[in-house]
Amino acid sequence: MQSIHWFPGHMAKARRELTESLKRVDTVLELVDARLPRASSNPMLRDMIGRKPKALVMTRCDLADPVQTRRWEQQLRADGPVVCVDARTGSGIRDVLPALEQAAAEKRQRDAARGIRPRPLRTLVVGIPNVGKSSLINRLAGRAATKTGDRPGITKTQQWIRLGNVELLDTPGVLWPKFEDETSAYILAVSGAIKAEILDPSVVCAYFLVWCASHYPDALRSRYGITALPDTTWTGPAEGWEAVEPVLAQIAQRRGLIGAGGKEDLERAAQVVLREVQTGVLGRMTFEWAESGPLKPAPPAPAE
Repeated sequence: MQSIHWFPGHMAKARRELTESLKRVDTVLELVDARLPRASSNPMLRDMIGRKPKALVMTRCDLADPVQTRRWEQQLRADGPVVCVDARTGSGIRDVLPALEQAAAEKRQRDAARGIRPRPLRTLVVGIPNVGKSSLINRLAGRAATKTGDRPGITKTQQWIRLGNVELLDTPGVLWPKFEDETSAYILAVSGAIKAEILDPSVVCAYFLVWCASHYPDALRSRYGITALPDTTWTGPAEGWEAVEPVLAQIAQRRGLIGAGGKEDLERAAQVVLREVQTGVLGRMTFEWAESGPLKPAPPAPAE
């Protein structure tokens, strides 16, 4: 697969604004999708943030495989506080601001030693498009402080939101200029982080079906009544499509997605599958699995 270039003008502008904003904040709150924690963590953002104190929020935990979420939390805590949230129900929201204070503890101590009175913690909220930044901020604020939506690119400008002892600076979602890694590009598309027109939905669905057949086969069988799953690994769009074409034909037949001449509408079937994956209808899934190993007990939530 060739590199996929994706860098609209507003994202180039957002990158410049982020660079400037980092100079004015104390901490960073990065949001990643719990279903793909590595792929949804922008490497460009990591370089820009540098050594700035940071707390990580894993969103969409209600859609992710809970075992995999525990494993990811365990691994990611090596870099700082981690909070798992579901912004729609509010689960985990109360732990976000304490996690920021935890991340900024050394800064607070330095300020106190210098006789500087505590002031609101200025925090930059960053993440890729459609990761749930605005929904999280609205939950924290208890009001519609920012616009939300189920598609990438809702937030176009930066805005400050005051929450008690924390000031949050919401920013537009930023993707990196191109995707060198095929797997990251596909799972970002499966999750809905990349707009549908960037990658062919049929090819994205083919990738997902091949992957899901080896990771969550029962989900495909129970949801779509599929009798024969593709027995292959992803080697490219052509081979992948050939492997899943019979599967999509079965799905189209069961859903009544029949086109001209009585032929199964495979494109519509692919769109149905992707929509049901993204909305959780197909079940809780994590598209990027953590390293296996014994699970440690979860640490207590940070004190408020």
